[in-house]
Amino acid sequence: MSTETAGPWLTGHHAPVPDEIDAHGLDVTGALPAELTGRYFRNGPNPRPGRPSGHWFTGPGMLHGLRLRDGRAEWYRNRWVRTAERPFLRGDRTVDLAAVPSNTHVIPHAGRILSLVEVGLPYAISPELETLGPCDFGGRLTTAMTAHPKRDPVTGELLFFGCGFTAPFLTYHRLSAAGELVESRAIDVPGPTMTHDFAITEHHVVWLDLPVVFDLDLALAGRGMPYRWDDGHGARIGVMPRAGGPVRWFDVDPCYVFHTGNAYEDAAGRVVVDGARYGPADFAGQWARIGGAAGDAATAAASTGTARLHRWTLDPATGRAAEEPLDDRGVEFPTHNDDRTGRPHRYLYTVTGSAVVKYDLAAGTSDALDLGPDRAPGEAVFVPAATGGEDAGWLLSLVSDRTGGPAELLVLDAGDLAHRATVHLPRRVPAGFHGSWIPDA
Repeated sequence: MSTETAGPWLTGHHAPVPDEIDAHGLDVTGALPAELTGRYFRNGPNPRPGRPSGHWFTGPGMLHGLRLRDGRAEWYRNRWVRTAERPFLRGDRTVDLAAVPSNTHVIPHAGRILSLVEVGLPYAISPELETLGPCDFGGRLTTAMTAHPKRDPVTGELLFFGCGFTAPFLTYHRLSAAGELVESRAIDVPGPTMTHDFAITEHHVVWLDLPVVFDLDLALAGRGMPYRWDDGHGARIGVMPRAGGPVRWFDVDPCYVFHTGNAYEDAAGRVVVDGARYGPADFAGQWARIGGAAGDAATAAASTGTARLHRWTLDPATGRAAEEPLDDRGVEFPTHNDDRTGRPHRYLYTVTGSAVVKYDLAAGTSDALDLGPDRAPGEAVFVPAATGGEDAGWLLSLVSDRTGGPAELLVLDAGDLAHRATVHLPRRVPAGFHGSWIPDA
């Protein structure tokens, strides 16, 4: 496909790389903290040469990995995630869960490294980025696995869900700290939607039932991602007891949320949820740019296509949701200190087109480190220091170069966004999705 006809997810700093490489003894500017001994892995779509994708979300997954040890950057390598080479969507609306491109996230849990995509099975990955094969936890997992599971920092359990194009449309799952699938629970929702993320609190699971719905006609036509905005679906957030019980739903203004930041229960028993919120027009603009059905083209073209940090406070005493914007800046990929998952948090980290942004939600302030117009930061992954408060640690961001130059792994002090180190990669790396720090310990 020529650059004249390729979508924007196939050009510029999104353009795929054509091969897999290994490089050792990487150059470092600054000083890598000695505590950063482990691996940083990041996932994202990377279509193979001559086989362009029709949507940013549908290309085969490629993992980019760096090995850091004792202040050195020992290696970089990249590998495609080798999922089954066959069509994953059948005409009867069923999905071959082992054949979906695994292109969205990569996480460690219970001695495994798992590559994730929201409509397929997880794939086990070696510490050297080789694909080991699909993982269904001993045959117990019969649905897809979200790309955004949540680890409870107290119990060590991994909570997640699976979406389906046929009933059950949503299923809740719980992995033990040892990696055993110990619970699966169908959740009653009216139909299949694009449920990309969710949240947890100490005692609840928080669901997002939002108006981007699966469209069988789009699926059968093979037109990229088979989802579209549906004004008739409504928008609501559900709160479900983790111990068991029905979901209580709270109506909210129409919106879409790809990514939550965190959620918790406040002193009054309300559930507080932070996330990156797209209004209808902004979702239309973003969806059109990454290959989705645009709907009203004029509305999409006029929008910024960006999300803004937002807070919902769900009050079980009144049955109502209070909604408030936390910033008017366009941001995405909110992250936090994972030791605060499901508990009250003070800090969130996001990225914009050229900056890393830190929010102090207690003070109501934010700080941004602008990298310049030619550098596109990826998700800022928080790595905690051995001691210190909630923001004691580092942020790791894989930075792509809009001019086509080599990428960098940027290491920032999470406390003040000060530069600590830059690892210089030997090649260009396309903008991608999510990653994890996997410490040796």
